[in-house]
Amino acid sequence: MNLPSFLWLWKIAAWSMGLSLLAYLVLAFTGVWMFRARTSQTPFLGGNKEVRSLHYIMGISMVGLVLLLLAVGIVGTLGHFGSLGHSSHLIAGLIVVALVLLSAFSATQISARRPWARPLHISINIILFGGFAWVSLTGWIVVQKYLP
Repeated sequence: MNLPSFLWLWKIAAWSMGLSLLAYLVLAFTGVWMFRARTSQTPFLGGNKEVRSLHYIMGISMVGLVLLLLAVGIVGTLGHFGSLGHSSHLIAGLIVVALVLLSAFSATQISARRPWARPLHISINIILFGGFAWVSLTGWIVVQKYLP
């Protein structure tokens, strides 16, 4: 198939990636905010409930966006090339999806009874920064194939 028939799909991917990165930044900001509120001796700015709710909403949004990116990538690549695995972008994308899902799972485990969950969640999200950088770089290389 020719590229113009897939242009709408690539637009969805571009917006989803941009919004995923924005969600990641908001999650980092609200995560640090919650950490400071939890460890501070003096009351921190704003209510922790609202920040925690925003953190959850952004996390759920990022999971949805990353899964949308996975679907768009698979459909677009299969539709354009007829098969997967034309670049390292597939591996980078699958690793990012796995990290996001693992991060979401570890977030659901955070409690006083599971002291391992919070450090795991934070560590995964630090690694996810590198994953997003890698998938962005490989994605940019893929996009160059479609530009005139």
